[in-house]
Amino acid sequence: MNHALQAAMIEAGETAESLAAQTGVDPKTAARWISPGRVPQPRRRAILASLLGRDVGDLWPDVLKRREPHWLRAWVDWERESVAIRWFEHTWIPGLLQTEAYARATLAGEALTANEVDDVVASRIDRQTILRRERPPLLVAVVHELVLHQSAYGDRSLMREQCDHLAKCAELPAVQILVVPRDVGMYPGLGGGFIVAELPSGEHVAHVDSQARAQIVNEAADVATLNRRWERIRSEALSRLQSLDLIRKAAGSWT
Repeated sequence: MNHALQAAMIEAGETAESLAAQTGVDPKTAARWISPGRVPQPRRRAILASLLGRDVGDLWPDVLKRREPHWLRAWVDWERESVAIRWFEHTWIPGLLQTEAYARATLAGEALTANEVDDVVASRIDRQTILRRERPPLLVAVVHELVLHQSAYGDRSLMREQCDHLAKCAELPAVQILVVPRDVGMYPGLGGGFIVAELPSGEHVAHVDSQARAQIVNEAADVATLNRRWERIRSEALSRLQSLDLIRKAAGSWT
């Protein structure tokens, strides 16, 4: 029996029936989650952890034993500790805002086994629980408008789900999603995506994407360069409300 989950449910005053209603599953399915080896899908794990006020790792420690690649572990630890995250993407939806289906689509064609894909996707989805914990970091994400209209291998329903999810995330108190409109033209974001996390100590660390392994950056001069670039990119973005309107319109375009 999953005693940690059972105890969290009792403390939160939740039952299998109430959790089923809030996660969109059959009550019998929710009741099985307490049984040994019965683990919800990654997206539902994140929702359940939020509803119960616990970390995913507290409720399902065996499933979440460092499923991210070894080279990414330092970044995941910093991300978990951060008080603020600035995330820019020119070609993708940011990982903390992806649906499970979209996350899988980003890995299509990679030299990964089915189990490795499952691990990467599970890790990416479970990391999203930081946005729904009691004291979440402030996430400010800037994306280019074309990301909202970029087909995922022709799967329109996948993109509709992703844009709907993005709009819901934008309504979270600690999340701001800003969109750089497609008519901006040349701007500093063409150099590629990056993330800057602020730690409780005030230190800043960064994650820079590339076609090979992403680079973890903590040299002060390099982080300062990314912070300056961030300000220039953000200045090209629409307001929070204007951006949310564009996201909702993008979702409607995928019907």
